[in-house]
Amino acid sequence: MHFPISGATIDPFYLVGLGFLIGIFGGFFGVGGSFLANPVLFVMGLPMNFVVGTDLLHIVGKSIVAARKHGILGNIDMKLAGFMVLGTVGGNEVGVQGIEMLKKMAKVDLVVGVATIVVFVGISIFMFAEGWQASKIRGSRKPVSQQTAQEKDKRAFKGIARWTHSLDWAPKMDLPHSGIKSISIWAILIVSFISGIFSGFLGGGAGYIRMPFLVYLLGIPTHIAIGTDLFEIVVSAGYGSFRHAMNGNVDVLVALIMQTGAAVGAQIGAVLTQYFNGPRIRIAFAPLPLIGACLIIYGLATGHAQH
Repeated sequence: MHFPISGATIDPFYLVGLGFLIGIFGGFFGVGGSFLANPVLFVMGLPMNFVVGTDLLHIVGKSIVAARKHGILGNIDMKLAGFMVLGTVGGNEVGVQGIEMLKKMAKVDLVVGVATIVVFVGISIFMFAEGWQASKIRGSRKPVSQQTAQEKDKRAFKGIARWTHSLDWAPKMDLPHSGIKSISIWAILIVSFISGIFSGFLGGGAGYIRMPFLVYLLGIPTHIAIGTDLFEIVVSAGYGSFRHAMNGNVDVLVALIMQTGAAVGAQIGAVLTQYFNGPRIRIAFAPLPLIGACLIIYGLATGHAQH
């Protein structure tokens, strides 16, 4: 099927299947799924600027479905999410402007592709190493579905979050839903601003970077980080897709076809989180960005993107 907006020719059944798969991953790991969607769309022949903008639009609908399910399960810290919105929107705008600058230089595919590879490989290595160490920590013997957020979420590198909590940057606040007594609002804004830049520049809701940030830097329990991140993705991806659409970087038809599969997969993924503890979720997530990095390398090496 030919998509006139982007100029790409893609089998729509592939897009539905990709959306379903990304929906499951998004609901389970609390990410938009761009670590796989972006590389696959790039290999399918979508130019990188359309990959970034189109994936953002598709992620909005999927994340709404998954976030609603996580809200029912009690996995969203609304107080944290409300403050993160402020930094996310600002960072998103910076990322969008970066894409526009690269479009004028005709360097979008190369620069965004290389940046994506570096980020994805780094995330995979860190999360696998930490998750493996954390899985060795003796925890509760209760069934995973009956454990508290803290019991589900043993962590190897607790010192990172403790350092963040100790920062004496006023004003500070508590996050009772996440079990945090005191944290600087500036720490939350910085994390959300950086993840917003990733969202606008590399595409997706940037859950692949925000979810680790929430867990390791802010000390949010993994299950709550997943739900809160999905809620935040609705905002970051929504704003980013709107701005990219204004700049002609969105193929609406591609996004809508992907969404048909993603809406179903997102609900399945959200339910599955109740049966796995934090370390196991992080270990399972670790190889996925690495797969995405390999696909980007393949796309750049074989010149799959159309210009």
